[in-house]
Amino acid sequence: MVVCADGFNMSVQAHDGAYCDPRKDAAQKYSLVEVGFPSQTEALILPWAEDQDDPTGTVYGFVPVDVVTNVIVKHGGMVEGEVPPGVIAVPPHE
Repeated sequence: MVVCADGFNMSVQAHDGAYCDPRKDAAQKYSLVEVGFPSQTEALILPWAEDQDDPTGTVYGFVPVDVVTNVIVKHGGMVEGEVPPGVIAVPPHE
């Protein structure tokens, strides 16, 4: 679970069973990752929602890593959690 400075959180995963690219465990770098169950509706990832009628109760497949990094920045940086290689773990803004 990634937790941002403003309290926003989301699951960010990449492995052989996730909606990611490459679709394998322990890749050196991913270009697309799976996001799941954000704590609030987030417009930046909405186009990838599996169920757009339930934006906080769904997964988002094959989300570009730069979009995920932008979500982290938008929400004040990351204060807790881990992200797959390719997503930048932007620290909280000071």
